[in-house]
Amino acid sequence: MTGASSGIGAATARRLATEGFHVVAAARRVERLDELVKGITEAGGVATAVPCDVTSDESVAALATAVAGLGDPVTLLVNNAGGARGLDTVAAGRIDDWQWMYDVNVLGTLRVTQALLPALEASGAGTVVVLSSTAGLIVYEGGGGYAAAKHAQTALAETLRLELCGHPVRVIEIDPGMVKTDEFGLTRFGGDEARAAAVYDGVAEPLVADDIADCIAWTATRPHHVNVDRLVVRPLAQAAQHKVHRVK
Repeated sequence: MTGASSGIGAATARRLATEGFHVVAAARRVERLDELVKGITEAGGVATAVPCDVTSDESVAALATAVAGLGDPVTLLVNNAGGARGLDTVAAGRIDDWQWMYDVNVLGTLRVTQALLPALEASGAGTVVVLSSTAGLIVYEGGGGYAAAKHAQTALAETLRLELCGHPVRVIEIDPGMVKTDEFGLTRFGGDEARAAAVYDGVAEPLVADDIADCIAWTATRPHHVNVDRLVVRPLAQAAQHKVHRVK
């Protein structure tokens, strides 16, 4: 799985290991991957760390080679790597931010899926999970760049499912709403801790990484003839993208 060094990725890697998967944890930050794998193995799971930058063709090719070298059937791919940058209007949006969001969320998913799809199909029971967002289903002011990337990622998942009809690979899309993790907001706001924390002000119980890991594990462990096309998950306090109950 990609983006495994923190947040939803790390939580999902740990959870999938408890479900009996040999987890290949891929991300850029090797030290964090090593720590994650150590924790999984100490808990009795099986995991392998593979450095990978999903924005690099060469790095993704190396990931595919490393996975093949393990010799195990490839039955599950979790495209988790992603993120947001900025909360600017379209008029003020930075091209570099939009480019980064598209490259990581959309092209990263495309690169890794293309690289591992032959192995997933060869397994006879493959599953591709695409971690998108409720931002892939609706737009909001200031979220143009992120919503555009997530809409594209959602379109990728839906198209892939159509194209794989009749093949032994199912495609699952997970669309979380408000999830409080250590890094998502910091990445979005350039390390500004106050702005990152303000997003969740007054929200009694936002979702956390383990909640999404639970959703991913549940969908991935259904009998293979069961395809959960799309799972939208929000905290109770969030009725819709713009409707959030905050305790004053």
